[in-house]
Parts: sequence; structure tokens; C-alpha cells
Amino acid sequence: MPATTFKAPRCFARGRVKVVDLFCGVGGLSHGLLLEGLQVVAGVDNDSTCEYAFEKNNGSTFIKRNIARFTSGELLDLFGDASVRVLVGCAPCQPYSSLNRRDLDPLQARERWYPLYRFTQLIRKVKPEIVSMENVPDLANEAKYEIFATFIKILRRLDYHVSFRTVDASRFGVPQKRQRLVLLASKLGPIKLIDETHREENLVTVRQAISDLPPLADGAADANDPLHRSSRLSQLNKKRIRATPEDGGSAKSWSQDLMPDCYRRASGRSYMSTVYGRMRWDSPAPTMTTHCTTLGTGRFGHPVQDRAISLREAARIQSFPDYYEFSAEGEIRIGDTARHIGNAVPVLLGRAIGKSLKRHIREHVRSIK
Repeated sequence: MPATTFKAPRCFARGRVKVVDLFCGVGGLSHGLLLEGLQVVAGVDNDSTCEYAFEKNNGSTFIKRNIARFTSGELLDLFGDASVRVLVGCAPCQPYSSLNRRDLDPLQARERWYPLYRFTQLIRKVKPEIVSMENVPDLANEAKYEIFATFIKILRRLDYHVSFRTVDASRFGVPQKRQRLVLLASKLGPIKLIDETHREENLVTVRQAISDLPPLADGAADANDPLHRSSRLSQLNKKRIRATPEDGGSAKSWSQDLMPDCYRRASGRSYMSTVYGRMRWDSPAPTMTTHCTTLGTGRFGHPVQDRAISLREAARIQSFPDYYEFSAEGEIRIGDTARHIGNAVPVLLGRAIGKSLKRHIREHVRSIK
């Protein structure tokens, strides 16, 4: 296994500041907050396959619960007598990737937006001092979605100071171009995300993130690192990746016999540069998705090796430290783990949120410095 080990930082205002992470997944956001010394007392998610990773790496309780059945009373119990209660969450973003939803009837709309609706309900009932939400940028598009604007209005009616903006995770050291909407709200006073830490000229690249890992064949796993394993390619996909130029090549270089039928139609040609492609060594990676180790679902080909990226490489691109364990020894399922990694908040973006929360609390709570 990789030699890197986890050393827990000194806890920031232990017991006085407590965090609960809704829709926590395997804990990318929670771990970023933990690395900044914030005490995450629990994560809530309805996916039981996330439990091992969340608890193993964060020393916190995983509550398997559909958000509809997680009550305000339970949330209050988790916060206990903390003087600063922080509720964070990333409601599932699949609903926001569709087209205009203003035409939904009330029942459809409630079902479609329920995770965010329930998040709002819990805020109304518990009124935590600080709220943070991370999600897809398109959610803030008022021409398409009313739900986010309504959410902001409710927060302000509850006397929260609110700030939000779309950020690129690569500007906080994540070796990946990943646009996310980050919202911070506080009853303590004005709050905002810290300034970006990286500029275009010093973004962390794919080469910096993964070039030290041992070479790997498709379908193989490294003997010393079970997470460094890649998906097996079909014979046709092996021919495709071999025909794709190294360091950023795409399907545009293929002969006609390698093209899927959909690519041969005019309507499919626009996708030729976005799927089956290789990453570039000296640029950040494209956005990791739930299928980030599958060759045909994005630009997830290794820059120079004839395979899709491994789970370890995907985890590094999401800025997970090498010590982060996603499953018990011998139980790695490549599909589940790729989904967990792709769905996660990048750890370094979580750290940026954590730094913002600590700075804000120190500014507005005199007894915490």
C-alpha cells in the first residue's frame, strides 16, 4: 500500500463547533473539514456501501438513512450543546442536469427537488449557526430552476448572511477541472469562501498527480496497492486506445472501422473529442464522474498507457490522500468504488470550505480564536 499515513490535526474548538454532513457519501467533504481540524460528528447517507470508507477515514459515525426519515430531533441530538452548529451537504445533483424543469406539476417538482427541499426543512427547524452546500453550477440558473432562488430567500428570511459562487476546484489545488457551486450561510455575520490558492500558470497537473504510479495493463491490479487497478478493456476498445495518440489524443484519429455507429452520423461527431480520449499530462484532468474508470464515458484514457485510469489515479485526481481506504481489504468493487470517487467532493475543495468556516468563526465568536 502507499506509504502515506494519516495524522489527525489538532481539533478546532472541540465540542464547541460540531459539523453534520448530509448526503456525505464516502466523506470527501468531511475529510477536508477534518484536515482543517473541524469536528464532524456524523455523516448521513442512504447508500450503505459508503459506510466503511466514511467511518474508517473520518473517525465519525455513519448514519444510513433516507433523508426523508432523518429528523430534526436526531440532528439536534447530534449537535448537542455545541455553541456553533454547522450543517453541510451536497444534495444529489442528477435532477439538476436535465433541461428546464419549470413545466413540472407540483407533485413532480416536489419529488424532483426533495433532497434540497428536505435540507431546507431541517435548516428551518434546527437553525444551525452555519450552513454550507456544494452542488452543480447550473442549479443557480434561475431561468431554468426556481428552487435555488427560493432556497436563498428562505435562508435570508431566517436571518442568514448568504454568499455563493461557482468555483473551479483546480483553483484550490485539485488536479482536475471541476466547476462547482459553493454556498455559505451564517447567522453569525457575513461569510464567504477563501480566495483561490492557484492561478492558471500553477494549476496541479495530471503528471504531478499520477506519474509516479507503476505502469499497469488494462484489467490488472498493482500487487502493492489494491486500489491501483484498471478496468478490463474489450478487444475493440484495446484497438481504439492504441489508435488514440498519446497525451491528449481523441477518437478523431481513428479509422472508420473503429468508430461506433453513433459517431458515424453527423449528430455524433461533436462527441468524438470528449469520449474515448486520453488525458493530457501537463493539464488538470477533466471532471471525474461516476464512470471515471471507464474508457468510453469521457476523456478517461491514461495519457500514455493503453487503458483507462485506475481507481488510485481517479482518487488522486479527486485529491484523496493515498491513505484513504474505500473498502475493506479484498472487497474492492471497481464499479462501486469509481462511483464513490466520482460522486465525492474533492478533499482539497473540502479543505477550502473548512478554512473559510474556521476564519469566519474566529472573526465572529470572540471566545474561539
